[in-house]
Amino acid sequence: MANIKSAVKRAKQAEASRLRNRACKSGVLTARKKVLDAIATGNKDEAQKLYSDYTSTLDKAAKKGVIAKNNASRKKSRVAISLSKMA
Repeated sequence: MANIKSAVKRAKQAEASRLRNRACKSGVLTARKKVLDAIATGNKDEAQKLYSDYTSTLDKAAKKGVIAKNNASRKKSRVAISLSKMA
């Protein structure tokens, strides 16, 4: 454990940041799972709506710096491909 006051503060900040990032990543994974489940069941209307929510969640995570911008773009592209294969 840190002894210096500034190091203690940084440790607290890092822990808070880690928890925020983890919650954001969890939201991204949940949104992805919902979209893929809708695609697997063949419900195109619901899948389109959930894909929109998924892209929004990814963009917010990228904007906050939780994931990289290219990472978000790649994930959106891969789900979009599987969504277009439904048709």
